[in-house]
Amino acid sequence: MLRNSFVLLDGVGYRIEERLWRQGLLCWEDFLERERVRGFSREVKRRYDQSLEEASTCLNRGLTTYFREKLKPRDAWRLYHEFRDRACFLDIETTGLSPGESEVTVVGVSDGERVKTLVKGIDLTQEALAEELSRYGLLITFYGAVFDLPFLQRKFPGLRLDIPHIDLCFAGRRAGLRGGLKTVEKELGIERDESIQEMDGLEAVRLWRRWRRHGDREALTTLLDYNRADTANLKPLAEEVYQRLREKTFVEKSS
Repeated sequence: MLRNSFVLLDGVGYRIEERLWRQGLLCWEDFLERERVRGFSREVKRRYDQSLEEASTCLNRGLTTYFREKLKPRDAWRLYHEFRDRACFLDIETTGLSPGESEVTVVGVSDGERVKTLVKGIDLTQEALAEELSRYGLLITFYGAVFDLPFLQRKFPGLRLDIPHIDLCFAGRRAGLRGGLKTVEKELGIERDESIQEMDGLEAVRLWRRWRRHGDREALTTLLDYNRADTANLKPLAEEVYQRLREKTFVEKSS
């Protein structure tokens, strides 16, 4: 979908983008091959050609930070197909809802195949988290723009979170998926192990307290299982959201 996107051009919004699509300019290559484009002067066309050539170069080089600057956060979903092999699925557990008063206890990071968990007091440090995130070019969360990322930025002020971010909560709403992560999972048939099916954030806090106060190893194991499920289930959700949003565009309807 990224190569079909013209909203990364200065002055091009959704209406102009769809107008281009309806002219048969469905991708960057179509635009570049056309000598003249209705509605644009020669100078504007030349400038847009340069921008699209630059975007194509950055895409081929995997420079995702370029697109973070060019696309609005609500359009970050368009990056998924091209960069899903470099996507990082992230979910955190905390002791409460306020970054100022609560702690980050567990951070789950997945490449879509494996989930790595970093635990406070064991291996969760700013350096370890930064090293893990440095492997990726795209960040994917559920409600992370409101919860996960503000927490991480407050607790690890030197941590750089400058790669594009897809928040599946808000992208999912535009795709017709409403509710929390567990609700959306059930709607899509994404399953969890029976032992953690009924768990929620409050129970995660209780498990953490049992581990920290009493050294309850079983409580920690259950908490990590819960976080791994939250993290791992973001990939099938991302696939579904991307496909649904693409299907809503003229590009998909015309193919």
